[in-house]
Amino acid sequence: MGLSGLQGQDLATRGQQGISCEYPRLTPVPLAPYASWDHSSVFGSLNPPTWHHTPNSSCGVIVSSLTGAAGTPQEKPQVTQDSGPRSMGLMGRHTAGQPRVTLLPTPNGSGLSQEFESHWPEIPERSPCVAGVIPVIYYSVLLGLGLPVSLLTAVALARLATRTRKPSYYYLLALTASDIITQVVIVFAGFLLQGAVLARQVPQAVVRTANILEFAANHASVWIAILLTVDRYSALCHPLHHRASSSPGRTRRAIAAVLSAALLTGIPFYWWLDVWRDADPPSTMDEVLKWAHCLTVYFIPCGVFLVTNSAIIHRLRRTSQPRVGKSTAILLGVTTLFTLLWAPRVSVMLYHMYVAPVHRDWRVHLALDVANMVAMLNTAVNFGLYCFVSKTFRATVRQVIHDAYLPCTLASQPKGMAVKLVMEPSGLPKGAEV
Repeated sequence: MGLSGLQGQDLATRGQQGISCEYPRLTPVPLAPYASWDHSSVFGSLNPPTWHHTPNSSCGVIVSSLTGAAGTPQEKPQVTQDSGPRSMGLMGRHTAGQPRVTLLPTPNGSGLSQEFESHWPEIPERSPCVAGVIPVIYYSVLLGLGLPVSLLTAVALARLATRTRKPSYYYLLALTASDIITQVVIVFAGFLLQGAVLARQVPQAVVRTANILEFAANHASVWIAILLTVDRYSALCHPLHHRASSSPGRTRRAIAAVLSAALLTGIPFYWWLDVWRDADPPSTMDEVLKWAHCLTVYFIPCGVFLVTNSAIIHRLRRTSQPRVGKSTAILLGVTTLFTLLWAPRVSVMLYHMYVAPVHRDWRVHLALDVANMVAMLNTAVNFGLYCFVSKTFRATVRQVIHDAYLPCTLASQPKGMAVKLVMEPSGLPKGAEV
């Protein structure tokens, strides 16, 4: 029971009615100095609050005179406590000789004193997780389906890159590898292992080291998509220069440079603060890191996508046969999906910094959970896009599945039938584009 309900008017009324303050197990002491609550015991334990004597308290104390006019001792009043929270009172005979009860004046009887308010502890309320177990189920399904699909995509693209030696297949292969790293580091190690299984009870050094890998995987995935965009722009808008300068060796060196830069730019995010535990206002370092994250993974890449894709579409409209090729269609699909799926996370991140923090507002907490789930969906949707656009990719995937299924089939077939199955060639369908 706190002191917020004790107002001056209420105390005066209770004094006139012969009722003392509401403190449990309080025995009136003759001419005792003022008393107040021990603030340290209000929160954190269920033990009764202790008492100490301080001057200038904002709560008055009942003082009863235990001596009469002639100095003879009178009957000491008793303090009783009924079952109700406000049933404390003085028991005695209602006679003329009853001890007089006087309410001492207080400096400010209408509210708490400044001294009391300055020591009152402010306990921040943590926003509840409204989503419950839905993110755990979602990330488990995403990892269980997305990781095998991404591995299958990587094998198919590796075969196409080796067979055709086209730069676009190398970029798509590197993009898929970055998505696999993102699924393992962020979805599995970050959301499932650290968040759900270990309940964020992880050493701080381990969490900060994992932050470097998580942001490095994000940067690598986005910047490789920029390389793919620039390659398609060069192939369509400057075809002669592209044919003279493009080669598998230069493509691999560009990918290696981007991966190295992504790892280096992930190091400053070692000091990234967890938004779920960021109860204080953002510091300068925190604002710099969050703005750097939004710029490097969204605003700058989306600006490059907008400029290059607009130039590609304008170039196609000017040609006599405005036909979008498979590589260009895949490029437009990949960049559009990224822009749409990552927009909620960036918006909630900025809202968290300048409007309402995730730590205090459950609606922002829920919005960030949903935004993270939508953003991580970007690591698993490219397989469907490739299958929908490219017949060559679909044929290569069927070939990979057939080659993986063939050893099991050979082990279960008779020896003659196995030889016949091995002699039958498997390859791309007739008329398929490479």
